[in-house]
Amino acid sequence: MKKVLLYSIFALGVASTTLTSCEDIFGGFLDKQPSNELTGEQVFSDWNLTVQFHLDTYNFLRHGAGRINTTWLDAATDLAETAYGDGVRTSFNLGNFYGASGASELSGTWEHYYRAIRKCNMLLTRIEEVPKNPADSDDKYNKDKKNYIAEARFLRAYFYWELFLRYGPIPIVTEVLDPNGDLLSNYTTRPTVKEYIVDFVLKELKDCEGDLLDYKTAWDSGTAGRIGQPMACALRSRITLFMASPRYSDASGITWQQAADVAKEFIDTYGANFALFNNKDATGTTLGIENYTNAILRTAYQGSNMEVIFYRNDDRQNWGNIKNDTPVGEGGNGGLCPSQNLVDMYDMVDGSSPFTQYDATGAPVYNSNSMTPAINPESGYNDADPWNNRDPRLAATILYQGAEWGNGVIDVRFGMRDNPRGNANSTPTGYYVRKYTPETILSVEHSGSAYRLWTIIRYAEIMMNYAEAMNEVNGPCDDVYSMLDQIRGRAGISGSVADRTDLNSKDKMRNFIHKERTIEFAFEEHRAWDVRRWNVATEALSRDIYGVNVADNGNITRKVAQKRVFEDKMYLYPIPEGECWKANIENNPGW
Repeated sequence: MKKVLLYSIFALGVASTTLTSCEDIFGGFLDKQPSNELTGEQVFSDWNLTVQFHLDTYNFLRHGAGRINTTWLDAATDLAETAYGDGVRTSFNLGNFYGASGASELSGTWEHYYRAIRKCNMLLTRIEEVPKNPADSDDKYNKDKKNYIAEARFLRAYFYWELFLRYGPIPIVTEVLDPNGDLLSNYTTRPTVKEYIVDFVLKELKDCEGDLLDYKTAWDSGTAGRIGQPMACALRSRITLFMASPRYSDASGITWQQAADVAKEFIDTYGANFALFNNKDATGTTLGIENYTNAILRTAYQGSNMEVIFYRNDDRQNWGNIKNDTPVGEGGNGGLCPSQNLVDMYDMVDGSSPFTQYDATGAPVYNSNSMTPAINPESGYNDADPWNNRDPRLAATILYQGAEWGNGVIDVRFGMRDNPRGNANSTPTGYYVRKYTPETILSVEHSGSAYRLWTIIRYAEIMMNYAEAMNEVNGPCDDVYSMLDQIRGRAGISGSVADRTDLNSKDKMRNFIHKERTIEFAFEEHRAWDVRRWNVATEALSRDIYGVNVADNGNITRKVAQKRVFEDKMYLYPIPEGECWKANIENNPGW
């Protein structure tokens, strides 16, 4: 590897640093940063400028909605297809990992996060030399300094984790590299999974946790969006679960018991401050669709949402922010269109399964000669009326024929409101997305606004992590049932998982948990990474994408909406070609 491999680390330059506004990331709760360019010496000779330099690093937390050339990462999985021919549709979905339309994800991620890591390294390297603000006491200065150091370590660990998901273990840089020197003289080999994740990322998260803002401070409206102690533990839970999973367990040495222990650590340490969003009406009935929607769209500081843990805190959004993913009948561009594959994963509202068998990807097993899984007759499921009596999360996530939404009723019959003749953006699957789309924005001729934060980790994930790990340790047991029942019950599903006779083994429960995780976190950027850690990405991401046609008389027929390409080498992204050419570094296997 030559010194230019990590050129993007110092792309901003040592001599000057641009301080940009982070009003969007903090929703106006933190002061804006100066917009002028300042030299590094100016920044690190003034405490207030140093603080603003650090807070600007939060802008590198990415929002997932339409992030990949206006398309979503979940549209590169079996959960959805993009209505228009750009973004993931002409890159990921064709197996074209060098396609320009997917560059913001496939190659831009490398530079994006290494730039962020460089900012963290600059802060960690130079903060000790910054004089305190004369207006601050010594105690405040020392306390704040410890906190900013901890935040920078957390953010750096998170950025390295995001890079690992895509490229595997890559050089870990903890110093500020000099662009005029021999940049990578100490970074000539790629670390092992254990060295990268266990010895660095997880250790950093554990070591910095105590110096982060405590819950009370971090969840105050005045510091909304800042990194707090619960976030470090929650991220450790996610990463430990991944490392215990089939793809990584041998290399990491982490066990399912350890994954269960970290999830339980969060529940025991921070669980009193977090809960599933689970409001009930006057009769005590849980508000399934409303609760599931609010768990995503309501904020902790204005919406009493105790479920959100780690999130990108953006300002209020308007019509322009949701137009790309809104049904064409509402004046939108179609955008993210859920698949029939995803629809088929939802249970019935009474908790029973509509189909008889599910595989390790969480999907039902389809008949070899049709696009329909074998139906469980005891469930009452009817393929002619597939959305009736289903898990309420389906209606909270997906807009289907006849659903009331916005300023009308979804009608995907050919030539009708949401499938008009000549509109190339009409849904290719027969569905549109509802999740993550605030209906209040559509009010008064689309002049409304609403928060649309990007949730990175919420409490339901901690519970699901614990359920998955405990099933691998003990098989179906009370701890597993309890976590799953709470999540499903919040959605409005009746019946206990413990009563289902089709989930009486570890293997069957494993497939069920994979299914539950998929639908609970649909369109939250979990699916692409979950199927990889389960070692079933090729099966999940190369399968046909199914959709439906709705005839004039309302009859529903299944169809293949899109063929997909996914090969084993695509478990990892290729390192950007430019970096390989410049550095003579060996690319990831198969690239």
